Order: sequence, then C-alpha cells, then structure tokens
Amino acid sequence: MSARIVRRDSAGVDGMPDTMPALLKRIYAGRGVRDPAGLELGLDRLIPIRELGSIDAAVALLIKHFHSGGRITVIGDFDADGATSTALMVRQLRRLGFQNVDFLVPNRFEYGYGLTPEIVALAAAKQPALIITVDNGISSHAGVEAATQAGIETLVTDHHLPAATLPAAAVIVNPNSPGEGFASKSLAGVGVAFYVMAALTRAMQEQGLVRDPKPVSDLLDLVALGTVADLVALDHNNRILVHQGLRRMRAGRCTAGIRALLEVAGKRLEKVVAADLGFQVGPRLNAAGRLDDMTIGIQCLLTDDAASARLLAGRLAQLNQDRKELELRMQQDALGTVADMRADDDNLPLGLCLFEEDWHQGVVGLVASRVKERTHRPVIAFARADGAMLKGSARSVPGVHIRDVLDAVATRNPAMIHRFGGHAMAAGLTLAAGHLEAFRGAFDAEVRRWMTADDAHGVIHSDGALAAQDFTLETARVVREGGPWGQAFPEPTFDGRFSVVETRILGDRHLKLKLRASGDSGRGGTLCEAIAFRYFDHAEAADVSPGQQVEIAFRMDVNEYAGTERLQLLIEHLDLAE
Repeated sequence: MSARIVRRDSAGVDGMPDTMPALLKRIYAGRGVRDPAGLELGLDRLIPIRELGSIDAAVALLIKHFHSGGRITVIGDFDADGATSTALMVRQLRRLGFQNVDFLVPNRFEYGYGLTPEIVALAAAKQPALIITVDNGISSHAGVEAATQAGIETLVTDHHLPAATLPAAAVIVNPNSPGEGFASKSLAGVGVAFYVMAALTRAMQEQGLVRDPKPVSDLLDLVALGTVADLVALDHNNRILVHQGLRRMRAGRCTAGIRALLEVAGKRLEKVVAADLGFQVGPRLNAAGRLDDMTIGIQCLLTDDAASARLLAGRLAQLNQDRKELELRMQQDALGTVADMRADDDNLPLGLCLFEEDWHQGVVGLVASRVKERTHRPVIAFARADGAMLKGSARSVPGVHIRDVLDAVATRNPAMIHRFGGHAMAAGLTLAAGHLEAFRGAFDAEVRRWMTADDAHGVIHSDGALAAQDFTLETARVVREGGPWGQAFPEPTFDGRFSVVETRILGDRHLKLKLRASGDSGRGGTLCEAIAFRYFDHAEAADVSPGQQVEIAFRMDVNEYAGTERLQLLIEHLDLAE
C-alpha cells in the first residue's frame, strides 16, 4: 500500500517532568507540546467564556425570552455534532426552567442542510418566539429572513466558516465570525452550544433567576462525543472538553443514550477513549441522519430512561449496519470507476468528481473519504437529489482548503454551483445535474492551483521506532491514557521492520499476523499480534508470507477478548522490505 513515512520532529522534550515516560515526552514533542502547561486539562484551563464574541448579547436575548415565556425551538443538524448540540441546548434550557423548549432537525432528504425557509415554515406552525440554530445557520440568509418575516427572532450558534455576508439574525455566536478574536477557531458546534449555555447558566444564577442550577459541565459527555465525531482539530481547548467528557463517562456520569450506544458497540464505559467515540458511537449516531431521520439520535441523547435509550440505540445500531452494507457497495463502484479512469489515462484528475445514479446521498461523504484515502487528492462524490439536482460531499487533503476551492469555482463560474458550505477538509454542495461535466473541469483546474501531481501521494507521520522493551501491554496502556487523541493531535503511530512468523486472512478482507521485531533474535524474541483491517480492499496489497521481512507503520492497541487484554499492533501501512 504505497505511501511515504515521515517521522515527526520530537526534539525539545527537556521541559517535561522527569517522571514522565520518555516515550510520552517524544510523542508530545512531535505534536508541538513541549511544556507541561499544554497537558493541563482541567476546566479552569478553558478559554474564558466571555472571550467568545456576542456571548453577552446571546445571554441577554435568551433571558428576555425566559421572562416572556414564549416557545423556543432549537434547529439542529443531521450529524453527530448537530445531534449532541441539540441535546445539550434542549437539556440545559429545560434544566434552567425554560418552559416551552422543543427541537427540529431537518430531514436531509426533504429540507437539506441548515435553517432553510422550508424548515422555518415547519417550525412556525408551533409559533415559536425564538429559533436557536446549533451547528448551522451561518449561511442561512433566506431562512433567517423567513423567520423574521414570520415574527420569529433568531439566535445563530455555529462554527462553520461564514460567507462574505452574514444572515440578519438577532445574535450570531461563531468563533469563526469576521473579526472574532476567540483563540480557539476549532470549537465544534457542540462546543459553541456549551459556551453559550455556560454563560447563560452563570448569568441566570447571578441574577437570581434560578437557584442552584445544574452546571452545564454535567453535559460534557455530549460535548466530547460531538467534538470527536465532527473531526475538528483537538487543540488545547478542545482536548480539555474531550478529556473532561471522557472522565465523566468513565465515572458513570453520562447520559443514558451515550451509555446505551457504548453498550451496543461492545465498549466498557469505565475504559472508554476518544477513539471509541469516533469509530463506534459517532457512526451509529450519524447513521440516523444518513439513512433515516436524526430525530431518532437526538431522542436517544435526550431520554433519561435506560430502557428507552437501549431501544433507540438498537435502532441506531441496525441503521449503522445498513449503512455499512450500502457504503461497501458504493465504495466498490467508486474504486472501480477510479481503476477504469487509470486504465484509460494514468493521470487522474487532481480534483476528482464521482457520480452514480443509484448512490445514496446520505453516504456519499463516506465514499468520498475512502477514495481520497486511496488517491491522495480531493474527492467529491455526488448522488441524485431529485430529477434536476445533485448533492455532493467533498473531502480534501492537507494543503487544499476545500471550501475555498468551491468558493473560487463559484466566483469564476457564477451560475454553476447552487449552494455550498463547509470547512478546510470537508464541504457539501448542490449542483444542477446539467452542470456536472463543466464542474468536473472547473474543480480540477482550481485544485491544480493548490497542488501538483507530485503532491498526490500518501504520507504517514510516524513517531519513530520503538525499542524492543516497549512492545508491552503496559506501554500500550500508557499511550492510550496519554490522550485524548484525535484530529490534529493524532494517536501515536510508530514504524519499524519485522519478521513475519504467521499469517491468517479474516473475512476475506483483513490480514492477521504474528510478527517479531527485527532486533529480536531467535525463538526468545518478543512476538506481537498485528492486524491490517481492510487490507485486501487495496489493489496493491502485497502477498505476505511467513519468513518475509516487512516494513510497517502501526498503532498500539489494547485488545480485550474473553476478559483477557493483549497487545495488538494496528497496521496502517505495510510494505515488503527490500
């Protein structure tokens, strides 16, 4: 599986405590943390609430509606960040004594993303006095205008990048708003909702509007889940939020829904780590928004009844299984198309657009992500939205800001893209089907302004080699507890040469190995179990046999089976050694 391994710079670890394991010092230095202050993850280290712009105005608006007693409707998004944001906002408003709080989440197949005029019309039937958007709204000019025309005020809380103009909402809270000085631009939507609710809780207590309010920190499990699942950068502020949320989960202080989702994923609450949220809980929650209606997921996060939570988690697990099967078929279609394109012309477009008539619009983002991983270039996968329109989901590579690419395409071709929005690494757009071929060319041309063909190769960042004595279960535990790991603060990856002792194929897709580090000699050397998931999905997968030498990049895993824990290496990259 062709890729280039680049070792991180781990110099400058002298400022860390002597009691810290040398391996952890090296790992942290490779992520730019060379001072113990960067590892202090107490809530007192969070960026102060009032440093987030417009937060006082948001609190004043909410307190006004608390006094008037009008209905408040929270409008969420159909992904895990939107679901956790909605649940946190609804829970805390109700706990503070707001009497009429409900929520709506757009069904992606009927209403599309964000606060659209159509979702405003649906909300208006219940006559809310205030609409609060969470994880959306910064691009909802028409929706905010529709709400204003209906006599409804709007509070926009979002984290997405804004367009050139902002919607005319009563208040906007967004760390990425123009001129905003908040130090963490990487807050997820649920992080923004947390800050707003924390400020509101403090203000209502100071004004004597609520006695002994339940602190919003009780809901940090929701913040941790949404932050990890949305793949925002785990800067220091976000790592505090995730760390504190995980602490609460491990102590059993989490919502019934998250507990049930961990149970159905086979994860033990007292040992949960960020990766469990990203790879197990998040996908099950996201499956509702991809295939059905995220209302199911939000209800799971809102209920306090364990039996109801387990029932809803079971429904989400089944939807996730359906999603996996659908994704596999679509992924095979996409990779087949890429293989055909390479057979015709070995030079793939640097900006790659894929479309099949029968693809499901809720799953195209996952397909784009898989193809991006294989081709090392930005990918947009499209599905049919209706007879005239396509919906696309884009995934990018480091160095190519995909939202800015779409913005440039739209600027150069004003009538081409109907709607778009997103981040540096992921975006969504709507396109008239008749514009697809022209868009392919325009997208590829714009991507070529950001990267060259020489950039389209895989790079695996490694924390270096491990000493023979580090291949232990205890080292794996130390590394696991050294997090939270996630986007922009990645779980440690190591590299080295190994001798293959034994091979097995699992489920026709996964390669199971027993390896001995090349530094070990004879039968007494340390044996390691290792697995390469989806190894045989790669056309370039090498035929690995006992006795061969292999170069691998890997992560350390604590594999628990039948009550016994063992060290297992999770292989990210494998080549036969020259």
